[in-house]
Amino acid sequence: MNPTGAPGDLTQATHTRGGIGESTLRPDGRLKVTGEFAYSSDMWHEDMLWGHTLRSTVAHAAIRAVDITEALAVPGVHAVLTWDDLPTAVKCYGLEIQDTPVLAHGKVRHHGEPVALVAADHPETARRAAAKIRVDYAELPVITDEASATAPGAVLVHEGRTDHHAAHVPHPNIVHRQPIVRGDAAAAAERAEVIVRGEYVFGMQDQAFLGPESGLAIPCDDGGVELYIATQWLHSDLAQIAPVLGLPEEKVRMTLSGVGGAFGGREDLSMQIHACLLALRTGRPVKMVYNRFESFFGHVHRHPARLAYEHGATRDGRLTHVRARIVLDGGAYASSSPAVVGNAASLAVGPYAVDAVDIEALALYTNNPPCGAMRGFGAVQACFAYEAQMDRVAARLGLDPVEFRRLNAMEQGTLMPTGQRVDSPAPVAELLRRVRARPLPPERQWETAGGDADIRALPGGLSNTTHGEGVVRGVGYAVGIKNVGFSEGFDDYSTARVRMEAVNGTPVATVHTAMAEVGQGGVTVHAQIARTELGIAQVVIQPADTRVGSAGGTSASRQTYVTGGAVKHACEQIREQVLERGRRRFGSYHPAWATAELLLEDGKVVTETGEALASLADVLGDEAIETEVEWRHRPTQPLDRITGQGDGHVQYSFAAHRAVVEVDVELGLVKVVELACAQDVGKALNPLSVTGQIQGGTTQGLGVAVMEEILVDPVTAKVRNPSFTDYLIPTILDTPAIPVDMLELADQHAPYGLRGGGEAPTLSSTPAVLAAIRDATGLELNRTPVRPEHLTGTAGS
Repeated sequence: MNPTGAPGDLTQATHTRGGIGESTLRPDGRLKVTGEFAYSSDMWHEDMLWGHTLRSTVAHAAIRAVDITEALAVPGVHAVLTWDDLPTAVKCYGLEIQDTPVLAHGKVRHHGEPVALVAADHPETARRAAAKIRVDYAELPVITDEASATAPGAVLVHEGRTDHHAAHVPHPNIVHRQPIVRGDAAAAAERAEVIVRGEYVFGMQDQAFLGPESGLAIPCDDGGVELYIATQWLHSDLAQIAPVLGLPEEKVRMTLSGVGGAFGGREDLSMQIHACLLALRTGRPVKMVYNRFESFFGHVHRHPARLAYEHGATRDGRLTHVRARIVLDGGAYASSSPAVVGNAASLAVGPYAVDAVDIEALALYTNNPPCGAMRGFGAVQACFAYEAQMDRVAARLGLDPVEFRRLNAMEQGTLMPTGQRVDSPAPVAELLRRVRARPLPPERQWETAGGDADIRALPGGLSNTTHGEGVVRGVGYAVGIKNVGFSEGFDDYSTARVRMEAVNGTPVATVHTAMAEVGQGGVTVHAQIARTELGIAQVVIQPADTRVGSAGGTSASRQTYVTGGAVKHACEQIREQVLERGRRRFGSYHPAWATAELLLEDGKVVTETGEALASLADVLGDEAIETEVEWRHRPTQPLDRITGQGDGHVQYSFAAHRAVVEVDVELGLVKVVELACAQDVGKALNPLSVTGQIQGGTTQGLGVAVMEEILVDPVTAKVRNPSFTDYLIPTILDTPAIPVDMLELADQHAPYGLRGGGEAPTLSSTPAVLAAIRDATGLELNRTPVRPEHLTGTAGS
């Protein structure tokens, strides 16, 4: 039943002898660079049909009627499905709140909502047929912001809410609200000698992953279905898909196919249920692949936000209090908005020691596009605002902005605003010192020896708009704090199955998890862990699927920590069984086994001696040793609904950036010359991979600083720029030098002392770039992204 091209090429045995701490190359790296890697959109089945989704053309409307007659009459069409064709009473899904309909019923709540499905023998046939479906809409007023969402008599995006947050919010159009209160902020404000207030706007960012949503569903003889899918969490998908199909979970068999990036955009379902429904209806395999236009409507985006902050300080530079209100636009459906609110609230002060805080964070239901997880997850929006505030307070006090930050930097033992004590290294001051101490890049790099300008190094680049006239340099700093792992009492665990056996006289370890490899490098790290813990060179990584227990989501910088922890624990159990078997067989009298035993106990590679390797193979014989374990990090607590107090997070990560920019103040063009980063990673299990993660996160932060924003019409709530023609992302020509300085200060609570590190650089890179642009221009710049009109006076800053 396996389709061609699934599940990528990660099942190959890896023979590299690299263990923990070595820069081991990815087994899929060359295939991806050469274009040979099989992504989910490359899958094929000889008798498959093509699925297509009809989406709403309006943002908020009652559905009077849906007429599929003409679509069904198109030659080559095998099925057309609407809400009425769904097979069970369970017709909605969602990560936490099941408020998202599989297909629209009664009304649509956002532009691009799925209304009907078509299966045909050719993708263009499916599209033509979908265009013939007639939907009679009666448009309704749109909710687009807090004022329209909470006004007296406001239209409700979701009538009759019964979810567990509904009773704790002041209005039904508020998804979730989380206060954080510690100390007496009002009294502290009375004592403050300087108070700075600011209002900030953060735009809606798209994950802009390489591969659009795609998958292949294959009906099975037992009435079940096999789904090959690019996702971030197989078992979460499974728990949402099976009830809608009316199948037990064991009859929905899921395998991870090649994932072309994710960044949070694949945490929610897209076409998973749709492909399965069409496959089960037609009895044929069904493939669905979104084009880029569809992809903009097919996944959630980063929450846009409005943030109001007040910082108080003494004349000598000590923070007295922070007050903040963070309003996140969650769009039409809840997705992960409650968790994003929790992160934004608990991390709203940043990596600073402040005794008095009064924070409110909330997410709205609106008719804008649904928003949910994206790299940084609530902490990105907060960091943009609090770092701008730190610069402004430092300026009011006449202090150096880096020294002001270092003066107030948290450290190990500091209490978070939630009352949680930071019990692992928090080297905030040291990270700032390191980025500051790095030599600045040379000025006027566009000047060549021959006197001509190298326009690639100028603001505007190859557009050839300036040759250096009006170009001013600016330098800015920022630092951020991000939680690691699922928080607030979530049972965050992962499962790993490890098998050890002798194959042709050579010991081989096989690691099987459901971890979604989305580019973060887990397939390399798991092999490194197995080599380190078992002392053998050859490791096979099995494809991720639902035949093994859940690995949780590839999100929250958690996979190396939690699934890596599970692999480590399973390997430790295997190692003990091997040692026990060897002791029973050889006792202490076999010299070669004694060598193998010592090497295994020390976690060293057994292949250091041929005799030891042979002895290990003798111990294994024809009988494999296998174990499957669940591994959990230490527990967290839900935050108090009123005060926000509680040990909500398991670990924190920290990164600092120094941005160097050159701005043509006459044309409003920005060139980011360098984004130097210093980050504490606890332990770099694969330094090359960690560096790549830091540079990638930094680049995404750069994008939202100066170019990336999904534009939504404030009157119609329609998306204006759903394509890479109009939604701009950084190219290689926009990406600056990104030198990385990694600290390795171990967290004693984590496997190998590691610290999840993929998200933290996305936080501080954005405000560092904005700080540098402010330094160059003297403008306030309280929104992101910064556009040319904000720098030339043709629009308000």
